[in-house]
Amino acid sequence: MADLATLVEAIPPRPTLLDRRIKKESSRAGIVVFLLALLAGLGYIGVHVAKDLNNVTITSVWPYLLLALALLIALGFEFVNGFHDTANAVATVIYTHSLEPNMAVVWSGLCNLAGVLASSGTVAFAVITLLPVELILQVSSGAGFAMVFALLIAAILWNLGTWWFGLPASSSHTMVGSIIGVGVANQLLNARTGTSGVDWEQAIKVLKVLLISPVVGFGAAALLMLLSKWLIKFPSLYEAPKNNRPPPFPIRALMVLTCTGVSFFHGSNDGQKGMGLIMLILIGTVPTAYALNHAVSPMEIQDFIAASEQAGHILDRHVDKNAILGPDARAEVTDYIRTKELQPATILALRELVEDLNHEVALYKVFKSVPAQEQTNVRNDMYVASEAIRLMQKSNNPAFTPAENAALKNYKSKVDKATKFIPNWVKVAVALALGLGTMVGWKRIVVTVGEKIGKDHLTYAQGASAGLVAMGTIFAADTFGLPVSTTHVLSSGVAGTMVANGSGLRLSTVRNIAAGWVFTLPAAALLSGVLYWLFRSIS
Repeated sequence: MADLATLVEAIPPRPTLLDRRIKKESSRAGIVVFLLALLAGLGYIGVHVAKDLNNVTITSVWPYLLLALALLIALGFEFVNGFHDTANAVATVIYTHSLEPNMAVVWSGLCNLAGVLASSGTVAFAVITLLPVELILQVSSGAGFAMVFALLIAAILWNLGTWWFGLPASSSHTMVGSIIGVGVANQLLNARTGTSGVDWEQAIKVLKVLLISPVVGFGAAALLMLLSKWLIKFPSLYEAPKNNRPPPFPIRALMVLTCTGVSFFHGSNDGQKGMGLIMLILIGTVPTAYALNHAVSPMEIQDFIAASEQAGHILDRHVDKNAILGPDARAEVTDYIRTKELQPATILALRELVEDLNHEVALYKVFKSVPAQEQTNVRNDMYVASEAIRLMQKSNNPAFTPAENAALKNYKSKVDKATKFIPNWVKVAVALALGLGTMVGWKRIVVTVGEKIGKDHLTYAQGASAGLVAMGTIFAADTFGLPVSTTHVLSSGVAGTMVANGSGLRLSTVRNIAAGWVFTLPAAALLSGVLYWLFRSIS
C-alpha cells in the first residue's frame, strides 16, 4: 500500500483548465495593440522630456546619467508591480475565459493608463510624507539619492522573490516597509545630529489601511456572494468554467466590467506609489525643469499672491510677541515638522517664509522665471510651509477660527499646486511599466488566485464578487488619498467567496500568502535599511 501511495503521488497532476488556457498561443491582436500603445507612449514621453529639458543648461553629463539610472530603477519597480497587482486584476477574467489572456492583459494595461492619467497625485505624495523631511529637502544630495535607490531596489528585490513563488504579496506593503527601513537607518546613522526618521503617525495611518483592507475584502466579498445567491436566481452564474468556452454574455460582460474597474482604480491608486519617488528623482537631478510647476498660469500666480497675503495676516495674529527668530526660518519650521512640537518662534518663522515666498513669486511673475539656482530653495520653502500648515490644522494648535482655517487651506492648495504635481509623461511611463510587467509576469499570480486559494474552481459569481469589492475598496481609498493594496483586497476577497460558497480553502496556500503579508514589512525594512547604510558608506 505504501508503494502504491508513493506511485500515485509521483504521477504528475492533471493540467487544470487555467493551466491549459495560459499555455495557448498568445493572442497576436493583443500583442500588436500593446506594441502600438508602447511605441506611442515612448514617443509621447520622448517629446515631452525633450521639451522640459529644452531650457536647461547642460554643464555636466553626470546628472543626466544619474537621472536615467534612477528613472530606470523607479520604472523597474512599477514593472515588477505589474507582476503582482495588475496580474490580480486580470486573474478572474482570464480564468473564466471571458477574454483571451493577452487581450485581457492589454485591456487591463489600457485601463491602468486611464486610471493613472485620471489620478490626482494625492496618494503619491501621501507616501512621500512618510520619508524623513531632511532627506526630502536634500534629495539632490548623496543621502537623498541613497534613500531613493535603497528603498526602490529593496522593494524590487522583495517583489521579485514573492512573485517567483507565486505569492500575491502587496507592492504597497513592500514600499511602506522599504520607506520605514530607510527612515530608521537614517535616524540611527545621524543620532547625534537630531535627524528625523519615520513619520510614525503617518506610517501608522497607512499601515492601518493596509491591515484593514484584507479584512474588508474578505468580509465584503463573502457577504456579496451570499446576497447574490439569495437575490439572483441565475444558475450559470454559480458554475465553474467548463472547458474553454466563454460564459454567457451577461456573465462575460460582468467579468470584463470588474476587470476594467479593478484595473482603472488600480492605476488611479497603486500606480501613484512610484510617481512621488520619480518626482523626487526629477527634482534632485533636474531642479530647473521640475522643482516648480511651470504649467501654473499668470492668473493662478495672482491668486497665489492674494492667498499669500491673506495667510500672512492670519499668521501674524497668532505670532508670539516675545518670540525671537533665528537666522534660518526654514530650519525653524522644519524642526517643527520633525518634532511636531510648536515652539515660540515657529509661527513667526512660518510667517516669514510665507511673506518671503509672496515677495519672490510677485517679483518673477511666473514660476519658470525663477532663476535656476533659486528653484530648489523656493520649492523647499513651499514644501515646509505647506506641511507646517497641515500639521497645525490637524493638531488645532494654534486654534485657528473656521474662517482662518479656510483661508489657510486655500493658501496650502495654491502652494501644493506649485510643488505637488506630476507631469503627464510620468503617468504614461508608469502605466506602460505596469502594463509591460503584467504582460511578462502575470501567469504565476493568476494561477495562485484562480486555482490555489480555494479547494474548488472559482465560479463566475465568486470572481465577480471579489472584483466588485476590490473596485469599491480601491475607489474609496483613492478618494481619501490613502494607499491600499490591490493584492490584499482581491486575494482576500477570493478567499471570502470560497468560505461563503462552502468551497473550502487550501490552507497551505492561505498560510503561504499570510506569511508573505506578515514578513513583507520587516523584510523590506531590513533590506532597505542595509542598502541605505551601504549606499551612504560609498557616497
